[in-house]
Amino acid sequence: MTRVKICGIANFEDALCAADAGADYLGFIFFKKSPRYVTPERAAEIISKLTMRIPASAQRSPQRPSPALKSRSLPQFIGVFVNEPLAQIEETIHHVNLDYAQLHGDEPPALLEALQGRGFKALRPSSAVEAEADAEWYADLGPRDGPQILIDAYDPKEYGGTGKKADWRIAAGLGQVYPRLALAGGLTPQNVATAVDAVRPWAVDVSSGVEIEPGRKDPDKIRAFVSAAKGRGQQG
Repeated sequence: MTRVKICGIANFEDALCAADAGADYLGFIFFKKSPRYVTPERAAEIISKLTMRIPASAQRSPQRPSPALKSRSLPQFIGVFVNEPLAQIEETIHHVNLDYAQLHGDEPPALLEALQGRGFKALRPSSAVEAEADAEWYADLGPRDGPQILIDAYDPKEYGGTGKKADWRIAAGLGQVYPRLALAGGLTPQNVATAVDAVRPWAVDVSSGVEIEPGRKDPDKIRAFVSAAKGRGQQG
C-alpha cells in the first residue's frame, strides 16, 4: 500500500487530522522563504503534543522502523530543508525529534552522506537524463527504511511548493530502479489515484493539494487524499 506524506504542517489540528486519516509522514518546512515555514520550536511543540495525544498502544517503537498503515498511529516526522548547513540540520533533527531530513535545495551528495541515513534528497529534474544522473548520485545515500529519493516538479526559480505537476513518466522510470521513490508535485485528492497507478511510487507527498491556504489544511481534502492514495475510495 502506498505511503502518504502530508507536508507543510504548521499547526496541531492539521497534524492530528493527518494522523487520524492514516498519513504515514508529516512534513515540516524549515525554509524561511516558504509560505508554509514553521519554526523548529513550533514544530517541536506540535510533535510533542501529537505524541502525547495518540495512545501508547497505537504508537510505534522508539525506532519506528516501518510505517504503520492504520489510522490513529503516530506518523514519522520529516523536516524539509533548503541549502542549510549540516550543523543546522542536525541541531533541528535533534531539537524537533525528526525521523528524517528532506533536502530540497542544491545540496551536494556529501551533505546527504554526512547525515548517515537520516536524510534523503528531493530532485526537481528538467529531463530524464538529469533525473537518472541525479538519482544515481543520491538514491543510495537515503535511509534504508524510508524514501530513497523524492521526485518533485521542475521549476527554474522555486524549490518546491509550486503546485506544478511532476513528470510522471520520468518518475515511473526511476521507480523501476529505485523502489522506495516518493512522488510529489501537483498531487490532489482527484489525481493521486491515477498517479499511483501510473508511477507505482513507494510514497506520495502533498501540501498545496490539500490546503485551504498556505499553512492551513482542509480536513476533508486530507481524508480524501489519503483514502485515494491508499486505494480505499472515499472510505476512512
